[in-house]
Amino acid sequence: MKPSLVYLTTVAILVATVFASSRVLAAPASSATAVAKPPCGNEMRQYGHIKSLTRKGDRFEMRFDPAWWLTGVPAERAAVEDKLLRPAEPVPNDYYIVEEGRRLLTYVVRASAEVTVLTKGGDPARLGATAIEVSELAQIVRGKNPKHRQLTQPKAGFWIRIGEKYPSPVLSLDQQYQP
Repeated sequence: MKPSLVYLTTVAILVATVFASSRVLAAPASSATAVAKPPCGNEMRQYGHIKSLTRKGDRFEMRFDPAWWLTGVPAERAAVEDKLLRPAEPVPNDYYIVEEGRRLLTYVVRASAEVTVLTKGGDPARLGATAIEVSELAQIVRGKNPKHRQLTQPKAGFWIRIGEKYPSPVLSLDQQYQP
């Protein structure tokens, strides 16, 4: 085989691999958050429900109930195992949330963390996303609504983006649209 043909074949395989891996990492359209901010470096994203958000000096402390946001085959199999679907039945809206426990994890949230919630007055191109301050989200979690925003998904969970360096602060909180 000619060296140039071997080189071209190798490059084609590498390009296909990179393309395939980027498609795997991209979230499916049905599970897109209002604003998709991919993690970078060793940052992590996690889905769940905020149980409390309390100011502690110049930052906030959040109690967070993690859950598994599943799509595709994992979603279908989990729903069948939970006896919500029969085998081969599709999962509605191609997602299924597994609430595996009620253990609350504590996270440090920067006061400057980016927060988006879904509101009736929000950006329609971003599923109603509205940027708010962490302090306002803390009030909403406590049952208050200081700016009288009409949340379209009041019980929907959040994707949190967690920084890689100690104390692993939460850098952003994005409410998940749920059809």
